[in-house]
Amino acid sequence: MSLPVLPSRLHPGDTIAVIYPAGPVRDQARLANGLQVLRDLNLRIRHYPLDGSGPEYLAADDEQRIQNLYRLWNDEEVKALIAARGGYGCLRIIGKMNPDLLRSRPKWLIGFSDLTVLLNGIFAATGLVTLHGPMVTTLADTDQLSFQCFKEALNNTFQPLAPTKDLEILRSGNGQGRLAGGNLTTLTHLLGTPWQPQLSGRILFLEDTGEPLYKLDRMLTHLACCGLLDNLAGLILGVFDPGQYDRLEILRLNEQVWSRALELTQGASYPLWGGFPLGHQHGNVALPIGMEAVMDSTNGTLSFLPQSCQVG
Repeated sequence: MSLPVLPSRLHPGDTIAVIYPAGPVRDQARLANGLQVLRDLNLRIRHYPLDGSGPEYLAADDEQRIQNLYRLWNDEEVKALIAARGGYGCLRIIGKMNPDLLRSRPKWLIGFSDLTVLLNGIFAATGLVTLHGPMVTTLADTDQLSFQCFKEALNNTFQPLAPTKDLEILRSGNGQGRLAGGNLTTLTHLLGTPWQPQLSGRILFLEDTGEPLYKLDRMLTHLACCGLLDNLAGLILGVFDPGQYDRLEILRLNEQVWSRALELTQGASYPLWGGFPLGHQHGNVALPIGMEAVMDSTNGTLSFLPQSCQVG
């Protein structure tokens, strides 16, 4: 089996493209701020806003969104593609993706939330490592650690992630495997589809926002009932914020999520961490889906193994 392909690093003056595979941008100021962040990184920007045709919850109809992505993927000057925002829409276009085209021109695909569909689906279909990380509309609000990780990832530098103050080692041990995962709701909607990710032997990371505790319980239980939590190399839980809660309430809810995850995996020996900085928070460190990583519970460090990939 050939090694996964790590897209080439970006250099100053390289071009990064903004794509709209899911929902429309509601806040133009956040988009403008994110674009400026990319310019400040000395990157050129290729940006073709869509016309908003189709349902109001989509950036455009399916054909326009897929053609926008293809146009930019085919552009030889474009070295990476970053989503403007998430929302919903990637599940509608994943079946229209051309794996041969994507594989022939390795590039970074960057995003999170609804992009969980494309990040995991494209890696499974092509072997291209993808990047779970900030989107344009979240770039200006991301914290210092996450922004540093984002810059390093674009440079194909993956430093070990030391534990943050909110990290909890829920079950100790060490685990090594390729990274997979993202938004819990979106990942659950992939079950039973051709794009359901292969999780055996993987380090699975999960996060979500705007979902009450009972729905989080139901989705985690669904994963467990499908046997998808049985043979992991490790499980990393980010922050689960149901919205309009203060910090203490969020912490209380997350402790219940952690408790349920421990219940569902009580027969497992792999490490389980909670409170990791990923997803819909100011803390959203870049995680390369498809690259091998090592969870070391002795010191709470997540290390990456770029040598597990070949550079495209």
